[in-house]
Amino acid sequence: MNERVETPSDTVELILPTRTDLYYGGQWHEAMKKRRAEVTSPATGKVIASVADADASDVDAAVAAARKGFEEWRAVPPLERGKILKAMAAVLRKNGRELAMLDAADGGNPFTEMQGDVMIAAAQMEFFAGLVTEMKGNSIPMGPTAVNFSIREPHGVVARIIPFNHPFMFCAGKSAAPLAAGNAVIIKPPEQAPLSALRLAELIGGMLPPGVFNVIPGGREVGAALSGHGDVNMVALIGSVPTGRAVMKSAAETIKPVLLELGGKNALIAFADADPDEVATAVVSGMNFTWCGQSCGSTSRAFLHDDIHDAVVARVAERAARFKPGIPTDPATTMGAIASKAQYEKVMRYIDIAKSEGARVVCGGKRPDGVELSEGNFVEPTIFADVTMDMTIAREEIFGPVLSVLRWKDEAAMVKQVNQVEYGLTCSIWTNDLTKAHRTALEVQAGYIWVNDTSKHFLGAPFGGFKQSGIGREECLEELIAFTQEKNIHINLNRGVARP
Repeated sequence: MNERVETPSDTVELILPTRTDLYYGGQWHEAMKKRRAEVTSPATGKVIASVADADASDVDAAVAAARKGFEEWRAVPPLERGKILKAMAAVLRKNGRELAMLDAADGGNPFTEMQGDVMIAAAQMEFFAGLVTEMKGNSIPMGPTAVNFSIREPHGVVARIIPFNHPFMFCAGKSAAPLAAGNAVIIKPPEQAPLSALRLAELIGGMLPPGVFNVIPGGREVGAALSGHGDVNMVALIGSVPTGRAVMKSAAETIKPVLLELGGKNALIAFADADPDEVATAVVSGMNFTWCGQSCGSTSRAFLHDDIHDAVVARVAERAARFKPGIPTDPATTMGAIASKAQYEKVMRYIDIAKSEGARVVCGGKRPDGVELSEGNFVEPTIFADVTMDMTIAREEIFGPVLSVLRWKDEAAMVKQVNQVEYGLTCSIWTNDLTKAHRTALEVQAGYIWVNDTSKHFLGAPFGGFKQSGIGREECLEELIAFTQEKNIHINLNRGVARP
């Protein structure tokens, strides 16, 4: 089913996956119970496809196929695996606009922004393809009568559970490290946006031995079955803290390692010496309004020093107005739709709570006007001032386009408030004072810190959180190593040698 999306400046074809069943063992399969799930557009509420809806019995079949694929894939020399990953990256780049349009229609994020997601996924494949020779062990000196060394081997079958905010980028990009390490991968795409994962299977599935790359759409039952399965050797999740807890609990049944990148209630800290114009721009850009604030790294709490607070707040509404909710498949759209009706309703509940608890609306706080947006999950960029840490929106992750502004005077008290939440993923610090920047970076409990910058990721720089924001690091060599296990080998060289 193809559909054309036309604008005065561009024409892009929406190509839905030809196959919408389960993909494992190099083939497409109906769900064993023949269940199907409808996929709706976040922008219109209309059904755009239906996909197979797997259960635990389908997981058993997929894991068995992945086990066979792993045995073949692990024997492929690392440099050859890297070569295949680079070829896969080239396929992504070639089909980038098509894949971006599919994610826009299915997930609700703007088409233009989703093109960047595809390129990031391709870059991650190329990055890990280039690191395959770095999965090194160590030698331990034992003297002239023995050799002792360690090697790294893949875990086996890896399950990756993907969220709805960057469906394709996480599906393709987060497959790179486990594949490079020699594992077979089973992707559980998000229920809200599974189509780009299925399209990826169509595009690159045949480039790998059967069973090495698998896609099993379904609900929580699939995630639980994968996490607890005895023949799944590792689980990696990007998702909420409650989902992370559930995955850890299931994985504990078979003592398998987990890699968790979870939620955040991240802070942007602006000192008195920071420029109000720069801070206002950072406050808005750090909120990731383009994809409706649906980002675990969004700096959703802005701590502004009393000296610049009013000047910054006076500027943020104008900057936020640049993000206008619109139809995600329109290349001119700068802000898309919330991924699902349930998430939209959750965001609106938080907005109502904020108002009832006394937060002041600076801008937004409602559904945008316009008949063309009336059936979709649209929310205006929303900024609240006069927020205090006893308010719900200052403590809980909303995962929507809602920003809290807090005023501070005392540095020690402010840092205590920053660290008060259970999360610790990112933090953005704005100051011209090098001492303050270093001191604050050391004091805040977060795993990824920007100074006079925000939102950016850098391949090679370890991304991950403190506290309940996750376990492990991604986008770096450590991610690749996490998908291996170390084996020590001791060789006795003195056997049978006569002693003088």
